[in-house]
Amino acid sequence: MHAIKCGLVGATALAIMSFGQARTCFAQASSAQASSAQETSEESAVEKDQEIRELRDQLDALQRRLDAQIEALDQLKSELEAAKAQAAAAQAQAATIPAQVKRAVAATKPQGEGLHYKGVTISFGGFLAAEYVRRSIDTANDIATAYNGDYFGNDPLAHNSQSLFSARQSSLSALVAGDPGPQTHIRAFGQIDFQGAAQTANSVEDYSYNPRLMQLYGAVDWDELHLHLLAGQAWSLVTLNASGITPETVVIPPTIDGQYMPGFDWARQPQVRLTQDIDRQFWLALSLENPQTTFYTGANPLPAGVDVTYETHGTGLGYNSENTLSLDHVPDAVLKLADDVTFGKWTVHAEGFGLYRRFYEQLNYASKNVSGEAAGGALMIPVVPRRLDLQLSAVDGRGIGRYGSAQLPDVTFDPNGNIKPIRELIALAGVTVHPQHNLDVYVFAGEERASRQQFNYTDTSGATPSIVPYGYGNLLYSNAGCAGQGEQAPCVGNLRRVEQGTVGLWYEPYRGDFGAVRWGLQFSHTEFDAFTGVGGAPVATLNMVFTSFRYYPFGE
Repeated sequence: MHAIKCGLVGATALAIMSFGQARTCFAQASSAQASSAQETSEESAVEKDQEIRELRDQLDALQRRLDAQIEALDQLKSELEAAKAQAAAAQAQAATIPAQVKRAVAATKPQGEGLHYKGVTISFGGFLAAEYVRRSIDTANDIATAYNGDYFGNDPLAHNSQSLFSARQSSLSALVAGDPGPQTHIRAFGQIDFQGAAQTANSVEDYSYNPRLMQLYGAVDWDELHLHLLAGQAWSLVTLNASGITPETVVIPPTIDGQYMPGFDWARQPQVRLTQDIDRQFWLALSLENPQTTFYTGANPLPAGVDVTYETHGTGLGYNSENTLSLDHVPDAVLKLADDVTFGKWTVHAEGFGLYRRFYEQLNYASKNVSGEAAGGALMIPVVPRRLDLQLSAVDGRGIGRYGSAQLPDVTFDPNGNIKPIRELIALAGVTVHPQHNLDVYVFAGEERASRQQFNYTDTSGATPSIVPYGYGNLLYSNAGCAGQGEQAPCVGNLRRVEQGTVGLWYEPYRGDFGAVRWGLQFSHTEFDAFTGVGGAPVATLNMVFTSFRYYPFGE
């Protein structure tokens, strides 16, 4: 038992000792672990501080880069604003000098036909003509026929034919064109021929001074505004256009005769014209044109006590003393509308116009004004496109003789000296056939017809009162001497009607790098009918054959 106790005590003591040793060992181990943890913690803190410093260094570097980028962006923005300002200034400067900009751009482009100088293109035109005319009556004219002459049998020249060669219809023209801006176009055009006649040249229908100035005008087109301005000498607005209302599209009969033919209403004279187009289909134009008046004073002098001044002679300053000028003081005004209507393959050009005129005189030392007016219209119809064209035109009104090729008088006078406009109809119809690309065949008919404007005055100054006829086409005018040569009776022979039928062709045997050559042939038959008077109504007939050889060195 004692042994058991001793054993237990020993075991207990041993256990206590072991526990103490174990506690000591655990304490020592815990102390070592704590020491190791402290060392680890200190090392971790150092590492974290190092990481923080590195992150801060990276953050500082990123901030510096961001600041640098912001500074670069600010600088780029400043440069961009400066570039915009410079571009705006350049654009503003370019707007003020479009011609210089246009020339700089044009210099980089390939050059075509014509001469190019400082942004404009100069193109030449015209032809050299060798022409011949044979007339059954000697009209004492060159290549242009006077259709208002006295060709009745009492005139010796009416019994003589005429043959002549002429080169005077040869023409030279030049067009100068440029574009100051993309929507603005300017051009100047000039054309002359050699049909002027010194001393007796006049300004009535075509300025016939030497050399004859046919056209000389400047024009501006504004595309955005659809406006067109013309100033200078050009075809009158009463002249037919093929399309729109521009001076380049004027249509004239294809005749060789330099006066064209009766029934054609036209003039070439100084004017100012403004045109508005709507989509280049509908056109409206107003023209103020140089006024001139043709007078028929009557077969008898005005009664005593009537003093009339209606024209003056040139003084040598631009007009020869043989030139006569009417006393007009208001421009002729023409208002014209045109429409180009398309029907499938056909585009029909239709136009209408109104003409207003003002005639002026000094009657018994007082100013007198009388108005004249007219209305006209025309059609251009491609009956068979590119093969057959039909044109029709007519104008009717008072005081319009100067606008017709026959040049019948505008006005006459009553016994009191008052201006009296003469009513007239001017009409033309023609067909042009194109059987092949280099051949044109045409048939035209035209007429100008005047109405009577007659007045009678009872003269009581003699022992027996007598009736004195005045005006134009008076039934009491004597036509008794119009029948033949040697007649002693008078022949007043006021023209009532001038009518012509003409047929002709143009053939073009060559067109190429050296220009073009055309040959033409024309035959016309013209009748002159006078008003009925004492002794009847005389009639005259004129037949003419024309040939023309023309060379167009610049093409056509």
